[in-house]
Amino acid sequence: MTAQAGQSRQQALVMLAIILVGFNLRPAITSVGPLLGTIRDHLGLANWSAGILTGLPLVAFAVMSPLAPAIGGRLGNARSILAGLMLLAGGIAVRSMPWTATLFVGTAVIGVGIAVMNVLLPAFIKDKLPHRVGRTTSLYSTAMAILAATAAGLSVPLASLGGLGWSFSLLAWGLMALVGVAVWVIVDRTERHGSAAAPAVQPPPPVSLWKSPLAWQVTLFMGLQSFVFYVLVSWLPEMMHDFGFSRAASGWMLSYIQFISLPGTFFAPILAEKFPHQLGIIALIGSGGIVGFAGLLFGGPLPLVLFWITILGLASGSSISLSLAFLGMRTRNAVLAAKLSGMAQSVGYVLAASGPLLIGFLYDLTGAWTGPIITMIGVYALLTLAGLGAGRNRYVEDPAL
Repeated sequence: MTAQAGQSRQQALVMLAIILVGFNLRPAITSVGPLLGTIRDHLGLANWSAGILTGLPLVAFAVMSPLAPAIGGRLGNARSILAGLMLLAGGIAVRSMPWTATLFVGTAVIGVGIAVMNVLLPAFIKDKLPHRVGRTTSLYSTAMAILAATAAGLSVPLASLGGLGWSFSLLAWGLMALVGVAVWVIVDRTERHGSAAAPAVQPPPPVSLWKSPLAWQVTLFMGLQSFVFYVLVSWLPEMMHDFGFSRAASGWMLSYIQFISLPGTFFAPILAEKFPHQLGIIALIGSGGIVGFAGLLFGGPLPLVLFWITILGLASGSSISLSLAFLGMRTRNAVLAAKLSGMAQSVGYVLAASGPLLIGFLYDLTGAWTGPIITMIGVYALLTLAGLGAGRNRYVEDPAL
């Protein structure tokens, strides 16, 4: 085999491994929601404790994200991602046992495993494919979005298959994790082979990201887009129902907004990679979000509401993948990419967890959606300001301006 053929084969393996991580980042979470009532009734849970199942992974993300870069620095990114996949597979198996204790323990382990992969995958991409950050982020974030929606749609049919129930439905997603483990074992073995022959690399000088304005702009952009996403997932069906649509139509609108977000998720990082800065893309995302929520204030017939939701879906999908691309594009090396990823995702998931609570509180306080929607317009304005800072052609290592 020629050196060029060997390099191409290695790159193909790396791309496959990255996409498999994308496939595994969300199904274990999104598969729970449609089955939550069934799980609650089967185990005799209270509504508040059943709700913990959907919030626990976000708490794990927020807690583990700052710790993941240190794990990656000690074990290496490839081995740490492999460990994350193994934790995910183990957590899925434990959660699928029909007992309350294993349900919560397994969910927590799943959150830890996904958090490690969330943080270290952008750093791995920066290290292995530094000139293809946008394109690679596009592929894995789109894979993540497709499998997230697929898992939500298949949960109930899988539970109904042969009367196997919710345990089987949740366990089925462990197969994808095991496939990921098998591929990442090969990647890790290849990494260790290569590192033995590779010359020692001088570590980058220490940089305090918490003092970097650019790092905070990336972090706020990540956090605010997560805020928007989880608000839409949590409250869009209820909002649509209160606007006069049936429960079925309101549920389909949530499916629609996730489906229509895919083009934005795919194309935003690819376009971002073609320009030295991303200010125009940020302006489109921000104006789209503001216009979409402003349109919902006026409501209207189904075709008009679908138009506003389409704009919101495209803006949301674009911001999700662009925020992930920024983790590699605003750093010069994989070490800083991991640290920026840890910082952005720890703060980001705190904001994500607070979004549905804040909007629900405002709705309870006012009894109408006007206040919450105006709040979301304000959030999109802040997101745009943070994005205009994050989209500049600079690096977190550069002196602050």
